[in-house]
Amino acid sequence: MSLHIGAKPGEVAKTVLLPGDPLRAKFVAENLFEDAKCYSQVRGMLGYTGTYNGLPISIQGTGMGIPSISIYVHELIQEYGVKTLIRVGTCGCIQKSIDLGQVLLAIGACTDSMTNNLIFSGLQYAPTANFHLLYKAYQAAESLGINCMVGNIYSTDLFYLDDPDRYQACIDHGVLAVDMESSALYTLAARSGVNALSILTVSDNIITGAQATVQDRQENFMDMLKVALDAVNGL
Repeated sequence: MSLHIGAKPGEVAKTVLLPGDPLRAKFVAENLFEDAKCYSQVRGMLGYTGTYNGLPISIQGTGMGIPSISIYVHELIQEYGVKTLIRVGTCGCIQKSIDLGQVLLAIGACTDSMTNNLIFSGLQYAPTANFHLLYKAYQAAESLGINCMVGNIYSTDLFYLDDPDRYQACIDHGVLAVDMESSALYTLAARSGVNALSILTVSDNIITGAQATVQDRQENFMDMLKVALDAVNGL
């Protein structure tokens, strides 16, 4: 039993989906999993295990930000032996041409976080997804008829910024969107030799100001879940 998850040995599957919002974890478990059982309610960060097409699978809320997801990813890998972790969350796009609801596969994650600077003693490490998992997700999206964009994203420590030009360099270099977790997920997965991928849905456009509703964020962004669940079959 880990400090922040509290599941007993064997209660967490080797494949885990990672939404930031624990209510999204609850919704997915209750609507997409078979025989879903809640294994953790510690700090309200809900975790469930069930099956999908016969495959044991878990879903664990992580909260917002790199420090929060780092705790859950570390414990899932080190305490429960998880081998595949897929973030299924929302992001804010920074390209005007990207619409709300667009599904993104994050091949890499730039960051302004000091976390990797501490780990690598100032070396500019480039966190990336597991290619095999990324490729399977891309194939799954194609077979499902779901339009996915593949590209670089940016994981930030600050949700609210006063500098309107903060993302201009990223925009100029083709970065698609901003989240607050993927950089840490990719780094921790690489260190432990496990599979990791972020599949994100655009919930707002930082440039145009367009925003999805809270209900959309929790319940209606299902395409990324379909891609994730199809991608892990056969792993």
